[in-house]
Amino acid sequence: MNVIVRGRARPFRTVEFDARKNAVLLIEQRLLPHRFEQVATRTHRDTARAITDMIVRGAGAIGATAAYGLAQGAREFRGNNLDRFQLHIAAVYETLKEARPTAVDPINAMNDVLRAMRAGKTVREQQDLAVTAARSFADEDVEHCRAIGLHGAPLITEGMRVLTHCNAGWLAFVDTGTATAPLYAAQAQGRSFHVFCDETRPRCQGASLTAWELSQQGISHDIIADNAAGFLMQRGEIDLVIVGSDRVLGRTGEVANKIGTYTKAVLAHRHKIPFYVAIPESTIDWNLKSGRDIPIEERSGDEVLGAWGVVERQRANGKREKETERVYVRIANPTSTARNPGFDVTPPELITGIITPQGIVRPKELRRLRPIGS
Repeated sequence: MNVIVRGRARPFRTVEFDARKNAVLLIEQRLLPHRFEQVATRTHRDTARAITDMIVRGAGAIGATAAYGLAQGAREFRGNNLDRFQLHIAAVYETLKEARPTAVDPINAMNDVLRAMRAGKTVREQQDLAVTAARSFADEDVEHCRAIGLHGAPLITEGMRVLTHCNAGWLAFVDTGTATAPLYAAQAQGRSFHVFCDETRPRCQGASLTAWELSQQGISHDIIADNAAGFLMQRGEIDLVIVGSDRVLGRTGEVANKIGTYTKAVLAHRHKIPFYVAIPESTIDWNLKSGRDIPIEERSGDEVLGAWGVVERQRANGKREKETERVYVRIANPTSTARNPGFDVTPPELITGIITPQGIVRPKELRRLRPIGS
């Protein structure tokens, strides 16, 4: 997608790889919307920390980051002993796998890389194959998102009012996004519509990231408090809901996504509003049999007890200057603690359809998308 930097629009991908420096290049999402910056992680451990600390976040983006991180870790190995190399790769895999346990994209992405590496007869060959496979995953993620946009665009009609939750835009993927892909495609086809962005407490990815994306793209939108969605639905001001997902169970159609998604699905069902989930194929988990088995990440309570932002300082000449340094402000009672589950699970009966690169299917019909042999 294009980003306006110093007054000029330039194309960027959320995740890229610099083979010469063996570094993963990431957009520092914690600084948005106040400052746009790319950072480089120089080791696979740094790359894993970038995922854990949410420098990069979103299903496809952390999938591509993990794939590049595995290739990066492979290239860190010095020597020719294949047995030692395999032990090293196993350790790299586990480090990246544990960075964000709820999402399945990193696991699927790294498994793709591992399968490609098996064709190599030497350490060097496997290292080269790892980089090629990681790039293929990133490119495939882009193509999947474009296909989602084409299949989902007919859902966006002229004058429609759409609700989103969290950020499943191009920042959450390598490019284009999933929940935003139909919006971008509909805009390209000349339709006008309005988007309501849930703020998505406690990290406010809707307010900071989705709203920033839509602003860059020139799409009409408002940020709303998470608890305002039901009111707008009751007043007939929301026509459609589209969200992304971090893991969808292919066997059951259950959807794990940012905390609050289940609440929006219940509200949409109550008010007979279509509720869609947009995903690439890498988000489908074909192994787990129940949503209760999905590992739900419990993040620091500090995210609930406070908020991050920027401050404006008064200059000596009376002008106001916006600081881009992030500042944490405690907003809760100083002696209270907090629970902070990062995700919830939405059952299939609350979901109208799942927008995939192969088309829109009902949750219970996902089985027919399963690759042979998986």
